[in-house]
Amino acid sequence: MAISTGPHASSLVAPDRRVILGASVGAGFEWYDFFLYGSLAGTISRQFFTGVNETTAFIFALLTFAAGFAVRPFGALVFGRLGDLVGRKKTFLVTIVLMGVATTLVGLLPTYRQAGILAPTALIALRMLQGLAIGGEYGGAAIYVAEHAPDGKRGYYTSWIQTTASIALLVSLLLILACRAALGTDFETWGWRIPFLASSVLLAVSVYIRMQLAESPVFNRLLAEGKNSQAPVREAFGDARNRRRIIAVLFGATAGMNVIWYAGQLYPLYFLTQVLRVDPQAASLMLAAALVLGTPLYVLFGRLSDRIGRKRVILTGMVLAAATVFPVYRGITHFANPAIATAAQAAPVTVEAASGDCSVQFDLVGDAKPVRSCDIAKQALARAGIPYATELDGRHSQATVRIGNAPGAAQVAAFSGASLNAAEFTAARTRFTGELDRALSDAGYPARADPAAIRAPAVVLLLWVLMLYVTLVTGPMAAWLSELFPARIRYTSMSVPYHIGAGWFGGFMPAIAFTIVALTGNVYAGLWYLVAVVTVTVIIGALCLPETAGTRAASPA
Repeated sequence: MAISTGPHASSLVAPDRRVILGASVGAGFEWYDFFLYGSLAGTISRQFFTGVNETTAFIFALLTFAAGFAVRPFGALVFGRLGDLVGRKKTFLVTIVLMGVATTLVGLLPTYRQAGILAPTALIALRMLQGLAIGGEYGGAAIYVAEHAPDGKRGYYTSWIQTTASIALLVSLLLILACRAALGTDFETWGWRIPFLASSVLLAVSVYIRMQLAESPVFNRLLAEGKNSQAPVREAFGDARNRRRIIAVLFGATAGMNVIWYAGQLYPLYFLTQVLRVDPQAASLMLAAALVLGTPLYVLFGRLSDRIGRKRVILTGMVLAAATVFPVYRGITHFANPAIATAAQAAPVTVEAASGDCSVQFDLVGDAKPVRSCDIAKQALARAGIPYATELDGRHSQATVRIGNAPGAAQVAAFSGASLNAAEFTAARTRFTGELDRALSDAGYPARADPAAIRAPAVVLLLWVLMLYVTLVTGPMAAWLSELFPARIRYTSMSVPYHIGAGWFGGFMPAIAFTIVALTGNVYAGLWYLVAVVTVTVIIGALCLPETAGTRAASPA
């Protein structure tokens, strides 16, 4: 066990409300920014990436979102080291200021039309600054509360930090809905800036609260006894036992946790609006209802982990998520847009093409456009949210979209754009998509989800089930991670695997899932990423990580 106890362990006192509030408000700020960008990815793509095609713009926006996560492990190294050197409080004061300023500045950026390539460049730079700051935020907040918490209640106290993610999502969704309702079409042109600018108020409140807090008693004891680390990074990664523990935590805890978290709280909004074509306002309200119903579960499972163990609760949630995520999402389709599920069963769509005619549907640089007939057909179907299969053989010189399997099924021929100029290509694509839309409509595929056909209570219930998995794996996680490492190098040791899991495994999930769906034509195929990552996490976590519930407060050792 990496945690040991010392003579002063029992002197730790229960944190008052200011400790939990001060630590949680910064973590909530982190998720507020995260959800703003995720919820407004489509709007941001139109504002900052108007110089590229629509599919590439959306992927580019998702990758810009992920760029903030790619640098999070580096932020964990920088601020984790500072947290072990100069203290928990000072470090997460710095991180929250950096994060808050960067978030506010996003609301002040010029658009692509106003500044050209400087606009997306500045956006990516701010996202990277946010990522660096976030790399030190969560670990500091979780450790600060854990080092104040009394023995036997660490899961309960740290679980309050986890609730801030759902609360932040709820606040961001409600603020976006309010701005959309009040501003109408102006929201797309300038109103989207308001939620980002509003973060300046949250920043001021967060800094004020944190300024009133004292340093962690465990860190103060480290200083008093001269046992604080002078080289946290070298100690954390130079010690073979601690290095193995860091790797085990990454692959046996945080990777699976973060993938489930994104699949349960952010991906459902994308799935409802982009795939099932549910009105964004209706989708946001259903997700908000699930959040309200599910948020108390964080505290419930945090408290439960104090009684029966962190490991048991977390791994149970992971197994349930991996085993049932496909039927849950299929159920969301059935209840949110039954017409598309019925049409897909009655008249399945198939792209028939030569094997050499199909390639990747989008270009990250934005210079290329799809010119092969197979790519053009698939891009049109992906934009419409239509599931499809692909049949490749040498009989087809030009791709054809077949709608249904019965004799006489509708067929719409795609076109090759290699020899067409820009005007000719646009005209040909307009004709093709018009014919395709009419054929799909005749086969029962809806252009939008019918509001009258949405069974909102059932959708909310399924979204709540996803929330159940999220709360099972994240409610006890902060306590588990804090207890797995010794206090003198805890900030560094905990932050690095957490933010690799969040930034690289979880943060890239939207882009990876969207890519898999676009390449396969199966709207559920992106979920295989979750199943694969979580399966590995469960195996490694079960075999390589110990149970820590019931340990006494960490000593400086």
